Amino acid sequence: MSYERYIPRDLPPARRRLSLYWALVRGDRPIGWLLLLWPTWWGLWLAAGGVPPLWPLLVFSAGVWLTRSAGCVINDYADRWLDPQVARTRDRPLATGAVSGREALIVFAVLMLVAFALVLTLNRLTIALSAVGVLLAASYPYLKRHTDLPQVYLGMAFGWGIPMAFAALQGHVPPLAWLLYVANIFWATAYDTWYAMVDREDDIRAGARSTAILFGEMDLVAQGLLYGLMFAALAFVGQRAGLGLPYWSALGVAALLVAWEFRIARHREPAACFRAFLHNHWVGATIFAGIALSLWQRT
Repeated sequence: MSYERYIPRDLPPARRRLSLYWALVRGDRPIGWLLLLWPTWWGLWLAAGGVPPLWPLLVFSAGVWLTRSAGCVINDYADRWLDPQVARTRDRPLATGAVSGREALIVFAVLMLVAFALVLTLNRLTIALSAVGVLLAASYPYLKRHTDLPQVYLGMAFGWGIPMAFAALQGHVPPLAWLLYVANIFWATAYDTWYAMVDREDDIRAGARSTAILFGEMDLVAQGLLYGLMFAALAFVGQRAGLGLPYWSALGVAALLVAWEFRIARHREPAACFRAFLHNHWVGATIFAGIALSLWQRT
């Protein structure tokens, strides 16, 4: 079912084009933006010791949407050989040819330039770190051809807002930031493995690589280990940051939410694995609520 099916044929050509670009950046699917937003907000609140200043909050929140959108574009550009072979992705604009590769690269460049313009309003260290973020976002899609661990690299890319947030608000990146960053890598690897489990059979046929394929029959055990390491790292974050009861309660609730993911995905059905992936939005939101409430309680 092509994206074009949802675009009225009587729209002017320019609006039809914009509708295709909106589909290209997954504007109709906010889950990726939210999974990138929560760890960025974890970092912002911890770096500020509470509610961060308005301008950095706006810059990072807008930057999350822009970089996630750009990441979707470059991912589809890199996967134009793969997406037509996967049931879930074969109707994406680049896979169908509705949007050309050249158009996709232009959209990617515009999004990244706007994001970089926002970063230029912050300090030099944040600007320097943003260059690493661009490299991570642009190179991630090509990892599934060369490594079994593209989900780990996704976690590195999706969490890069954490050290940037500390750099912007504190002028340096303390150990707490890197500990939170590691926690996010474990989390992103876990939730993106649910996502990869949806496409596992198609990916095997197409010759793509992922942690879902690497883990094989041990996938649920590996998922348990990844989530366990995430919660262990977050416990160290809470201890190091001196967070109180709201944070520890939030970690308990988040653990129950993760347990529910295992319950629904235990038979590895693609639809259930996709639901487990989507459900991580609530995990990230719960952890953020714990951080924000604990810091507010201290003021």
